[in-house]
Amino acid sequence: MAAGELVVPRKVRETAAVEAGLDALDSAPAGSARTPVGRLLRQRLVPPLVAVVLVLLAWQAAYEARLKPDYLLPSPADVGRALSGQWYEGTLFSTVWTSMERGALGFTAAVLLGTALGLLLSAVRPVRVALGPVLSGLQSLPSVAWVPAAVVWFGLTDATIYAVILLGAVPSVANGLLAGVDQVPPLYLRAGRVLGATGAARVRYVLLPAALPGYLAGLKQGWAFSWRSLMAAELIASSPELGLGLGQLLENARSYQDMALVLATIGEILVVGIAVDLLLFAPLERRVLRSRGLAGAR
Repeated sequence: MAAGELVVPRKVRETAAVEAGLDALDSAPAGSARTPVGRLLRQRLVPPLVAVVLVLLAWQAAYEARLKPDYLLPSPADVGRALSGQWYEGTLFSTVWTSMERGALGFTAAVLLGTALGLLLSAVRPVRVALGPVLSGLQSLPSVAWVPAAVVWFGLTDATIYAVILLGAVPSVANGLLAGVDQVPPLYLRAGRVLGATGAARVRYVLLPAALPGYLAGLKQGWAFSWRSLMAAELIASSPELGLGLGQLLENARSYQDMALVLATIGEILVVGIAVDLLLFAPLERRVLRSRGLAGAR
């Protein structure tokens, strides 16, 4: 008995030490989340700014070295003057807004259709076997290939642009959701069924939350396809009735051989894409990682 009485307290002390260690691990992310603002700005802003400065310096060096004539390779200052010209003419924000509005509406429709299609394919095996390869093929097909057909079907209208966006983005959203659903542990689905989650409740409270990482990756890729499809459609389906978007502006600048405006417009397209990723998808990704105890992963 005396030996047994000595063993029990030792096990208790070891268990308490393990619990204390686990508590310390649980509390570590909360403390690390309170990063000082200055340090956060240095970590998030300084590296991209340094990269931009290096690109501008290399660009200026290529301009000074006369690798191309100045009418083919304008300087950063020339591109800046093209941007300021758009500003003074009042077309800078209107052009960006026209394309962003089309992109947002097309992407929203693609999310709705792609989510419904992904859920259908995940629930009905024969439909997935039949349509799964078609979706993968559509996802690999360049969006610009749909523009001539859409112009024939719908003419030079907004319907052409939205059709190209949907054909480019819906397969990415659907495949992203399918990938997320395939990674859901079967135990989650069985537990939801035991708790009474069936039908729409099963999708809302069990399937979508568990498949969220893959679904979010599909949404992010779907936005990239939407934005690229929009630019392809605006480049080819150009008409005064459609209004002036970034794609039309890029084509107009090319036709006038205005390389400063061409590069300025490319910069605007790039900035919009980066801004959407930083302001929309990056916070969503951090929130998903935090909800799964992976806050320190990014």
